Amino acid sequence: MPIAYAIRPAQPGAHLFHVTVTVPAPDPQGQLFMLPAWIPGSYMIREFARNIVRLSALQEASGKGKRVKVEKLDKHTWRAAPVQGELTLAYEVYAWDLSVRAAHLDETHSFFNGTSVFLLPVGHEGERCTVDILPPEDSKANPRYADWRVITGLAPARGTRRGAFGTYAARDYDELIDCPVEMGSFALGRFDVLGVPHEIAITGRVPRLDMERLTTDLARVCEVQVKLFEPRTHAAPFERYSFLVMAVGEGYGGLEHRNSTALICKRDDLPHKGMRDSTAGYRTFLGLASHEYFHSWNVKRIKPAAFVPYDLTQENYTRLLWAFEGFTSYYDDLTLARAGLMTEAQYLDAVATTMTTVLQRSGRLKQSVAESSFDAWIKYYRQDENAPNSVVSYYQKGSLVALALDLTIRAATQGRKSLDDAMRLLWKQCKAAGADYAGVDEDGILAAAEEATGLKLARQLREWTEGTRDPDFAQLFAPFGIRVERRAALDKPHLALLGCKIATSGEAKLDNVFDGLPAQAAGLSGGDVLIALDGLRVTTGNIDKLLARYQPGEAVELHAFRRDELMTFALKLGTQPPPKIALVVDPNAGRRAETLRRRWLGG
Repeated sequence: MPIAYAIRPAQPGAHLFHVTVTVPAPDPQGQLFMLPAWIPGSYMIREFARNIVRLSALQEASGKGKRVKVEKLDKHTWRAAPVQGELTLAYEVYAWDLSVRAAHLDETHSFFNGTSVFLLPVGHEGERCTVDILPPEDSKANPRYADWRVITGLAPARGTRRGAFGTYAARDYDELIDCPVEMGSFALGRFDVLGVPHEIAITGRVPRLDMERLTTDLARVCEVQVKLFEPRTHAAPFERYSFLVMAVGEGYGGLEHRNSTALICKRDDLPHKGMRDSTAGYRTFLGLASHEYFHSWNVKRIKPAAFVPYDLTQENYTRLLWAFEGFTSYYDDLTLARAGLMTEAQYLDAVATTMTTVLQRSGRLKQSVAESSFDAWIKYYRQDENAPNSVVSYYQKGSLVALALDLTIRAATQGRKSLDDAMRLLWKQCKAAGADYAGVDEDGILAAAEEATGLKLARQLREWTEGTRDPDFAQLFAPFGIRVERRAALDKPHLALLGCKIATSGEAKLDNVFDGLPAQAAGLSGGDVLIALDGLRVTTGNIDKLLARYQPGEAVELHAFRRDELMTFALKLGTQPPPKIALVVDPNAGRRAETLRRRWLGG
């Protein structure tokens, strides 16, 4: 008998799910139940148990139901004892987190990750599970729910039609919580990738959505990645795949799963009928989808040994997120270029933007990407106003490490080998392990890169990952006929002249004050609200216009509120704008450089 769950969006207006879990053979001495403290792919303790509103237990013994005492042992663990016969736990979950990480419920839709709603009967982790996904209680009487349907990576059980409410199955708890569920009246698109069915559900209002263009482009993205890992067989590691997309006014994010992904995006980033060109926003969305799809291999199946298996009660430490998130960040836009969805110029501009962002922040000189990976739990996912001065992104810097490694390999082997070969070797090793996934030791990425290419890469890779050295991109790009140019970044004068980042809306609040620049030297701090520059009112909309009247090096007086206290600051405007990187193709670099570049961007 499987562990049987049921979940219903019982009170959408109050954002409450009603959930039950039935254990056929519980521990008679006392059955423990635990809710995960974090969700794989988002490395921060989130304490999902705080959203459980109330909980009770009932046992079936001798054909009669009897209440069982439930005791809470710690922040996310309960014990029901004593128990005789089948045990059912019933509880309510508050769901009002509009993100890809938790659960959200209102009268327009329902979304949840299993980590937020499904209690684990401890000791039964490996047993089969079923879940009855039920419609809202008044769905028959309330017309707003009349066209609600379901999309999930879970397989429908016998008697349930895919996409309908009913019973779905998972072979164990790990699969159950790795398949998010969306319920609602979403737009649905379907497409095949090398014989494997894919689908995309768009929740939220998107006027004149061009679903045909979206599915066509996603198919190209997915095909490139499948062929990267399986150039001969073209075999995907799943039987079907689902994109669950929430379109909102402002938002961005994604979370990977074994055969699906949950995404949140700006509705303006999605293509609409009549849209001729590929907008920057649309490329942003395709890059996000590409990133999460690449995770189907890189972190869902090829994963750090520290994640095998996941311990969902506490932090799981690894120094390799620069490879699993950073390499994925490298391949997301590279896939778009290879799929013909980004021009060479657009791709190089995107890489240059990442380089500019990383090089403008002093945190990269204080923290290595290996350290950033290890400290993700307390630093990267909990950034404060000083983060640019103390933290390096293992996504962005990690993608530059992947870029540097790929260029190094391609140049040294005249294009015969690449980082693609290392990724294929890691995938081959994963399949050889005979399981759904394989753990990579902390030095496993380096070992795979050297074995796949025959090159000695240890010194360089360790300098880039364990140290804080920046790759020499001018030298690395040269064989590909690309020049690295540093230009003055004058598009936002407040960044150059003040050395701070100001909120984009509302009050002129300082989000960040950067190391060694005028704002910090004058004593300004993150959280201060600028109100006047030389006696003139400051807003987020006019700060750059005001500063345009001044020359670098001039002295100004700033008034700002720190909390509720008015303060005055004397500031000398900066003279050295932060550099902005540009990557420029040299038309006279020669045929060899052009060939290397085309092999790189063409796959």
